[in-house]
Amino acid sequence: MVIEDKKVVSIQFTVKNAETGDVIESSEGAEPLIYLHGFKNLVPGLENALTGKAVGDSYEVTVSPEEGYGVRDESLVQQVPMAAFQGIEKVEVGMEFQADSPNGPVVVEVTAIEGDMVTVDSNPPLACVTLGFHGVIEEIREATDSELEHGHIHGPDCKH
Repeated sequence: MVIEDKKVVSIQFTVKNAETGDVIESSEGAEPLIYLHGFKNLVPGLENALTGKAVGDSYEVTVSPEEGYGVRDESLVQQVPMAAFQGIEKVEVGMEFQADSPNGPVVVEVTAIEGDMVTVDSNPPLACVTLGFHGVIEEIREATDSELEHGHIHGPDCKH
């Protein structure tokens, strides 16, 4: 069996900033990442590179920002009045909040505070970062009808 759409895939992985070599995240010494292939559960560049691989295959792929978390979009940086943070005792640079957007909830990070105005940025933290992934394919299986219906795998903690 090979990786293709509608398959549940288990991978070990390490992802690094391809320019600096800094490790961003790794499953080494932990549980593998399990995802439903073809349902946008991974960045496009990695998902495309895994297509056609089989259990035991290793992979190494460099993913451009355009095929990863995107390029930085300055329109996602906004200034909002401090009054928008009612109930928060002290707003500080670096704090993250969930906000509503026309496309659903987004995470925003406070990047500056000037007087009664707060600058928030909803760009993904890895926007503009070229990513280097490597790892090995551990398991591939058919997805259940329920997983296909919901667009993600169902494990012991799933509430469906």
